[in-house]
Amino acid sequence: MLEHLGRAIIVGEYNDAPFPTEAELTQHHGVSRSVTREAVKMLTAKGLLSARPRQGTVVEPAENWNLFDPDVLRWLLERRASVVLLRHFNQLRVAIEPEAAALAARFHQEHDLKLISDGLDRMREAEKGEDDTLSADIAFHVAILEASENPFYRQFRDVVSTALQTSIRFTNKIKGHTASIEDHGAVLDAIAKRDEDGARRAMRHLIGEVLDLIGQDSGDGQGGRAASLP
Repeated sequence: MLEHLGRAIIVGEYNDAPFPTEAELTQHHGVSRSVTREAVKMLTAKGLLSARPRQGTVVEPAENWNLFDPDVLRWLLERRASVVLLRHFNQLRVAIEPEAAALAARFHQEHDLKLISDGLDRMREAEKGEDDTLSADIAFHVAILEASENPFYRQFRDVVSTALQTSIRFTNKIKGHTASIEDHGAVLDAIAKRDEDGARRAMRHLIGEVLDLIGQDSGDGQGGRAASLP
């Protein structure tokens, strides 16, 4: 029920129609009122719904949606692989991941370095068709967030994992090949050497190339004003 209603809100099913009442939802989905209330409560926590006096439950405007919620981000990306949305996501990455890489260079433990290295090894195996390209690439980036030893950076792992599923497919399609092992290796090497500035630069370069590819595909570089999410 959560998935159905979340997707319906994201695609604009209720843009020109009132959100159903609890009784209507219960009857339509054939579930109990307690299940309906729980689904509505979860959607409210994600910023998609709110309860207003004398109006009942209403759909919130897109600017109030919690884009850091993996479900909301996934529903948006499933609806349409928006170039603007992907650009915005990677602009967030370039503000977060280079600093996470620098922190990983400074604070990583041996097991952290092994996880990053394992991710890179998986990427090499994926190039030979012996592993999954997406999950290997994502494992590499998530391992760096974990290695930062910073709980706030670690909190981005679900958002990064969710959005990279679409971002990597998109950029690989433009390039005609998978991610650069050499560029990812440069990040790992700098982290292993505890070279904070080098790790920061290598990660910024890696994500910068992604932004360049997205800009080329949109035909407007990094410019252009984003339309509203709906």
